[in-house]
Amino acid sequence: MAITPITTPIKTAVPKPQLNFWQIWNMCFGFLGIQFGFALQNANVSRIFQTLGADIDDIPILWIAAPVTGLIVQPIIGYLSDNTWNSFGRRRPFFLWGAILSMLAIFVMPNSPTLWIAAGMLWIMDASINISMEPFRAFVGDMLPEKQRPTGFAMQSFFIGIGSVVASALPWIFANWMDISNTAAPGQIPDTVKYAFYFGGVVLFLAVMWTVYSTKEYTPEQLAAFEAFENKAKSAERANATRTAAQYNKGGLVWLLVGVVITTVVYLQSLDKQLYILSIGFVAFAVIQFITAQMQASNKMDNGFCQIVTDLFHMPQTMKQLAVVQFFSWFALFAMWIYTTSTVAGVHFGSTDASTEAFNDGANWVGILFAAYNGFAALAAIVIPQLVKATNLKVAHLINLCLGGLGLISFLFITDPDWLLLSMVGVGFAWASILSLPYAMLSNSLPATKMGVFMGIFNFFIVIPQILAASILGFLVKTLFDGQPIYALVIGGVSMIIAGLLVLRVNDDTAEQAAELTPVQ
Repeated sequence: MAITPITTPIKTAVPKPQLNFWQIWNMCFGFLGIQFGFALQNANVSRIFQTLGADIDDIPILWIAAPVTGLIVQPIIGYLSDNTWNSFGRRRPFFLWGAILSMLAIFVMPNSPTLWIAAGMLWIMDASINISMEPFRAFVGDMLPEKQRPTGFAMQSFFIGIGSVVASALPWIFANWMDISNTAAPGQIPDTVKYAFYFGGVVLFLAVMWTVYSTKEYTPEQLAAFEAFENKAKSAERANATRTAAQYNKGGLVWLLVGVVITTVVYLQSLDKQLYILSIGFVAFAVIQFITAQMQASNKMDNGFCQIVTDLFHMPQTMKQLAVVQFFSWFALFAMWIYTTSTVAGVHFGSTDASTEAFNDGANWVGILFAAYNGFAALAAIVIPQLVKATNLKVAHLINLCLGGLGLISFLFITDPDWLLLSMVGVGFAWASILSLPYAMLSNSLPATKMGVFMGIFNFFIVIPQILAASILGFLVKTLFDGQPIYALVIGGVSMIIAGLLVLRVNDDTAEQAAELTPVQ
């Protein structure tokens, strides 16, 4: 069922129409395909890297392509989609082209002949998926009134869970149900992984196309009328986020000098390469802030990249507080994605040699574990709205993140790989919550005209912790834990619990709407 746009001109403020269950279903269905791509990436890229000869210590740095790509692509796509309107719509052109590019990249990834080509394909694949994924977050804000947005994000979490269950389990399914070879010659990717990527590429394209052709977007004039109706007294919050050009100049210069000093010390002391990469990233951020200060002082912050950067330093207060929560949440998730394969294959299946059957059995079991936590996330997407009704958005998110943290820490104590499925229950609840509740708290504090760019900027605090994790986890595991990857999961668990505690300090303007949430059915 397509959303029928209003055809008559709107000259006065009017409420945004509420959508029925199937309309929300259609507009979120594309996330099923998008998560197919991300799930294949999360469950199999470490395996591909190890198969092509990567050492465990090098895997975090090879993974850095994914978060860096998101850091660059997401705010740009958000800004462009905010300012795009043609006969095909506002967000849907990005859904379409992102789906085409993603499908092609997913087909190529498992056929990478060398490690460096696989690392490069990760850049391309992640960028392509982000082109489709980023506008989907803003799409909920565009199409749903405030009271229905938690349901919209919960529906996205539901499809993310379903897509990830199937995609993560595909290599195991092909090996155990279809008797496809699970091993290959040294340096070769098994057929089970290749077929999983081929199938996933097709599903991604078809699912996104369903949303593209079943959902019609509101015009900019209609969105302006809806925003005028929904606009509340938020000018004080935005005013508090505004700083003077002189403050920018001073702060930017200080950060720049600190970053240069840190990088120089790291280089002169010949410390670990991960720390050197991290310090370079710190300087890059400081340079951006310093340049932003000069542009602000020169009144050049009027469009494009300049506008994205100035919006970064004018985030609403709620967004700033949620950014810290996201930082610790996604640090934990990235630790899990990087190190679960090496942990389960090495600790629970007894092999770190990617050419052995034991290693590939362990890697396939990781796919089942990832499918399990995403399956539990799909169930959690049904439960979470009821949990919010019983408490509020912040307390519900705290509970779910603590469950996820305990799930990751439990890897240290569980020896039977079958019982790791129990760990995935907590991780699944945390995953569903991370994908919905922060966005529900955030979306109501954002202006409709900048929904896309602010959602893109918000994703900085998804990718920056991943860059940090890729930069330091290898160093920490090697120096503090004698190269045992299981302790990276423990670090991730502690980080997720910290995120849960930090959510209590968020100024949540939507808590009073908890009683009006509609559960996904």
